[in-house]
Amino acid sequence: MTVPTIALNNQTTIPQLGFGVFQVPPAQTADTVTKAFEAGYRHIDTAQMYQNEQEVGEAIKASTIPREELYVTSKLNNGYHRPDDARRAFDETLQKLGLEQLDLFLIHWPLPTLYDGDFVSTWQTLAEFVADGRARSIGVSNFQPAHLDRIVAETGVVPAVNQIEVHPYFTNEDARAASIRHGIEVEAWSPIAQGKVLDDEVIGKIAASHGKTPSQVTLRWHIERGDIVFPKSMHLERMRENFDIFDFSLTPGEVSAISALDQGESGRTGPNPDTFDYVPA
Repeated sequence: MTVPTIALNNQTTIPQLGFGVFQVPPAQTADTVTKAFEAGYRHIDTAQMYQNEQEVGEAIKASTIPREELYVTSKLNNGYHRPDDARRAFDETLQKLGLEQLDLFLIHWPLPTLYDGDFVSTWQTLAEFVADGRARSIGVSNFQPAHLDRIVAETGVVPAVNQIEVHPYFTNEDARAASIRHGIEVEAWSPIAQGKVLDDEVIGKIAASHGKTPSQVTLRWHIERGDIVFPKSMHLERMRENFDIFDFSLTPGEVSAISALDQGESGRTGPNPDTFDYVPA
C-alpha cells in the first residue's frame, strides 16, 4: 500500500505516515524498526533524547531498502542548544545513524526559559546543516505561535514542519493555525492520546460503522486533516493495523465529531512548551 506524501515548503516531500520510536528501549529498537520495515513503514522518527539512534541506524544498515526510499528524522537534545554544542550533536547523530544526510532534523523543544530565551541562534545553526547538504530539511517541535513568529521574523528561515502534540482531546488549534499560516506542515505526536481514544464512545461508533478500530479511525482523522503521523508500537500486528488506514475515508461529519472531542488545554497529555525546561543530566 502506498503512503501519501506531503509536499514541504522547500520542494521536498515527506511520507504522511511514519513510525515513531519514542520510549522504545535501545536493546529492542533495531528489531522493532526491522518489524516496522516489514509492515511497510519507510519513515522513521527518532531523537537524540530517545537514546536509540544507534539502533535505528543498525536496522537501516541491516535492511535491503534503498536509502532513497527511507525518510529519517531526528531531533536536537535539549542540552545542546548552544551553536557549537548543536553542531557536535548533529555530527554524532549522523554517525550513530550511519547516514551521510538526514532527511529532517528538528529542535526538539524551544525551552524559552533557558539559554537566556535564545532559541534563534539554535535555529540559525540548524540552517547550516541544510546549507552544507547534511540535512535535506529542518524544522521544529513543540513550538508555540510566538516561537514560530520569532524565528521566522529574525532569521527569514521557515521551518519545514512543526511537530506538536495533537489528538482528538487536544487539537492544539492555535499552534496548528500558526504553523499553517507560515506554510509549515504539522506533525502530530501522541496521535491517539496515549491510547485514551481506544475507549472513546464517539470514536468507537465511527470505527464500528467502517469495520475499523478506534486507533485506525483516529489516525485516519489525522490524515484527513493533513497531519503527518507516526504511531508507535512494538508489536508487528499492531504496526500493520496502524498502517492499514488508506482503504477508507471519514465523512466531513465524522471528522467534525472527532474534532469536537477537543478539551482544550486540559486535554494536553505532555508538557506545556512555554514552561517545559527539562535538560537531560
